[in-house]
Amino acid sequence: MSHPARLCFLLAALTLAACAHVEAPRDVALRIVAFNDFHGHLEPPSPAVGGVAHLAGAIRDLSRGQQHTAVVAAGDLVGASPLVSSLFHDEPTVELLSAAGLEASAVGNHEFDRGSAELMRLQSKARYQWLAANVIDKATGRTLLPPYIIREYGGISVAFVGTVLRSTPQIVSRKGVEGLEFRDEAASVNALVPELRAKAVEAIVLLIHQGGNTSSPAAASGCEDFEGPITRIVRRLHPAVDIVVSGHTHQAYICRLDGRLVTSAGSFGRLVTTIDVVLDRATRDVSAATATNHRVDHARFAAEPALEARVRELASLAAGRSQRVVGYVKGEFTVDPSPAGETSLGSLVADAHLAAMRQDGARIAFTNPGGLRAALVPRADGALSFGDLHTAQPFGNTLVAMTLTGAQLIRLLESQWRSAGDRTRLLQVAGISYAWDGSRPRGRRVDRESVRVGNEPLVQSASYRVVVNSFLADGGDGFTIFTEGIDRTGGPLDVEALERHIASTHPLAAPAAGRIRRIDR
Repeated sequence: MSHPARLCFLLAALTLAACAHVEAPRDVALRIVAFNDFHGHLEPPSPAVGGVAHLAGAIRDLSRGQQHTAVVAAGDLVGASPLVSSLFHDEPTVELLSAAGLEASAVGNHEFDRGSAELMRLQSKARYQWLAANVIDKATGRTLLPPYIIREYGGISVAFVGTVLRSTPQIVSRKGVEGLEFRDEAASVNALVPELRAKAVEAIVLLIHQGGNTSSPAAASGCEDFEGPITRIVRRLHPAVDIVVSGHTHQAYICRLDGRLVTSAGSFGRLVTTIDVVLDRATRDVSAATATNHRVDHARFAAEPALEARVRELASLAAGRSQRVVGYVKGEFTVDPSPAGETSLGSLVADAHLAAMRQDGARIAFTNPGGLRAALVPRADGALSFGDLHTAQPFGNTLVAMTLTGAQLIRLLESQWRSAGDRTRLLQVAGISYAWDGSRPRGRRVDRESVRVGNEPLVQSASYRVVVNSFLADGGDGFTIFTEGIDRTGGPLDVEALERHIASTHPLAAPAAGRIRRIDR
């Protein structure tokens, strides 16, 4: 062998020997990009913030240069959506979130708004997977949707498990969840740990549609005075669960509970969370994780052009119906409660319910605050569009009139305060007024002498025609007393009733306050 040849051979041998001793990095870096409670907000919900095209841009930019990425969500991607999505049965949201790169999401309560069959139809159109470890099909005994997915990053398997709040049947139409059982969230997740470990999975990320509240909701990454149902769930989770991506309360926070990172990105695609995870090759588990919430500012994250064009197309298709003026009002109707729990929008909607069903003999109307999603803010000339009404009241419930006794109405009013851990959400009313005392025990907070139907005292033995939306009529939000109502008759859609009521007076002023009074303050 010539000298140059021997030299080349020696160099090649040394190079191979050196390569043989190079070990793979001990750690694997994974960036999780997460959001929650999108609710079909394809267009920006705030000026220069959010919108699916810019959300996709944020996902793109925050994923750039990362060793590995995963894009996940914590439920309520659809349902209670603006007209640009809901008019098309939320198919555009599924289409565009798929295009944005979403891989998996917990199912949320709003995914059941139109029933489990409609959810499964939307799933068939999605390129991402909805997950539901605690939702059981009673007919088969199996989960309605997969409980988890497993992805591999640098040779390390990571499981993403999804759950929805156990109380979903209390806050959606009963017909939509017939045949389904919603089990305890923590117990359902914990039961999967042996199965996942048998598949060599140590790193577990929980996507859960349940959340908490902080005392500083405006702080995108704060965790002051954190409380809520998620805290009790997290404390009961198996130690194998490493990270919790949460939602439902529409709040933004980054917390540590029992050593676990717990995150939420607010709502409507205005924020997105990055979770930077270190996976240890030796243990195949999470060794560290940090998180940041990013505001989806248009100046920072440029829109994805194809998605932006698609949203413009959808908005154009919806514009004829959305922009139609339905009437004129004086001032805003807000969802901000008075100290007694009364809201101007709630009173307006209850008035509309009552007006629509007076021909059926209705004297009283109730509506649930959870069904009122946004304030009615007129244009400068006082005009309101159908799109405004739909954004405020998007669920498409029908009105139902029924007969209840005065005694049942007292029980109903008292049922607004349940257990100490429940958040009080007072029904909004028309045709009935009352006072309550928060210093008195639950079950005796309503001042019986103050209850009036019209201008007359309520008589417990008398019968009254009452109108509610179909969600409440089915016992929604835990108001099961409505299921006791007799002599039921149906009425128009709630949003149609609201449109007729607003159109009946030009311009319509806000109802006088004082239907609900608090007397201990």
